[in-house]
Amino acid sequence: MWESFIDILTRTSFLELFLIFMAKIVEVTISTLRLILINKGYRNYGVVLALIEIFLWVFVASSVIMGLSESPMKGVAYGLGFAAGVYLGSTLEQKIAVGKVLIQAVLPYDKGLQITNNIRTLGFGATTLDAHGKDSKRMVVMVFANRRDSKNVVKEIKAIDEKAMIISSETSNLSGGYMRQIRHLIK
Repeated sequence: MWESFIDILTRTSFLELFLIFMAKIVEVTISTLRLILINKGYRNYGVVLALIEIFLWVFVASSVIMGLSESPMKGVAYGLGFAAGVYLGSTLEQKIAVGKVLIQAVLPYDKGLQITNNIRTLGFGATTLDAHGKDSKRMVVMVFANRRDSKNVVKEIKAIDEKAMIISSETSNLSGGYMRQIRHLIK
């Protein structure tokens, strides 16, 4: 029994299993990025990634499927590569931070004026609305920013009022108004 189990584990070379694992990681990472880029409006980049993704899938999947009955470890390497690729793809997406966000901060009125001036000095457009809280006059400061820049905007708000209520939401469409220059995906 143990001999059969060891035979299953060692039937395929470690190098071949490693290549299946790595190729699947690359394919799924590309797939994750492709979906995100297309959803964010970067269709041309998505098409190029789709072409690379499908070539990888055809060759890796066919290698695994054709050899699965003789070496189940190929399926294990393929599955582990898939899981690792999903993780890596989502991590990469956070790093490249494609897209725009609307940041809204509800602040005491005087701090709202100070934060608005500071944000504008940094080159961001800021729109303010007068608001009324439970006990005092408030200000809502709204800023559209690239996702890459959103942490800087939030940091600026927190530097002046660390108790500020801050709401960030991704936007898919933006038309008109002032927005800091949008960075291109690839420079």
